[in-house]
Amino acid sequence: MNTRLEGKRALVTGGNSGIGAAIALGLADAGAKVAINYASHPEAADELVQTIKQKHGEAISIHADVSEPNAVGELFRQLDVAMGGIDILINNAGIDGASALGWEADIAAWRKVIEVNLFGAFYCAREALKRMVPQRSGVVLSTTSVHEEIAWSGYSAYTASKAAVSMLTKTLAQEAAPHGVRVLAVGPGAIKTPINRAVWSDPKSLQDLLEKIPLHRIGAPEEIAQMVVVLVSDVASYVTGRTIFVDGGMTDYPAFAHGG
Repeated sequence: MNTRLEGKRALVTGGNSGIGAAIALGLADAGAKVAINYASHPEAADELVQTIKQKHGEAISIHADVSEPNAVGELFRQLDVAMGGIDILINNAGIDGASALGWEADIAAWRKVIEVNLFGAFYCAREALKRMVPQRSGVVLSTTSVHEEIAWSGYSAYTASKAAVSMLTKTLAQEAAPHGVRVLAVGPGAIKTPINRAVWSDPKSLQDLLEKIPLHRIGAPEEIAQMVVVLVSDVASYVTGRTIFVDGGMTDYPAFAHGG
């Protein structure tokens, strides 16, 4: 099974930390040239670039706020100059926002989650497809979440955005398929990253979380990255328009394992 990506040009949005960083490393290890997009913490992006180069890979970092369409346009113009185009887009940039019940949510904060998670994914996919459709090849893969299916009280903007990205994925896949371009998504479950440290570092919270996962463990960012490498490679050449969940079985609703 060949998942090598030599000669492929990849962009990972939100690629300087957590799952995004693991994906960037995974793509580079598979032979792709990788552009790491970041909105903050340039030092983390630069460190990741150096790590990839030390492993004899090729990488650059590019700053852009994906929620701003003009910034996304400039991001892709820089990518064109640096890499001559794009073959793989990983729409990974995302935020969950502050927890608030729907009737108590701050409108500006709610809107920001949608703008980053949904609008940002669309702006980047739009620019990528402008390039992929004429070349009749390419893959757009978005990071959604188990919460495109599972409700999450206090995070209505996040769940709405991820469900919307799922349908965006299906629609763009339908549009792009006749042009040889695949569009799909990966849906992580509970993954051990700094952003959810408060959960996995607290024994009580951790135990509560593990009861929601049939495999009874938290996933590692590298496990998402490994699936992404497979999905964007020719091994998955007949896969498009779907979210592939990497969640230890969380979307299998383990609370029903012993009956309703």
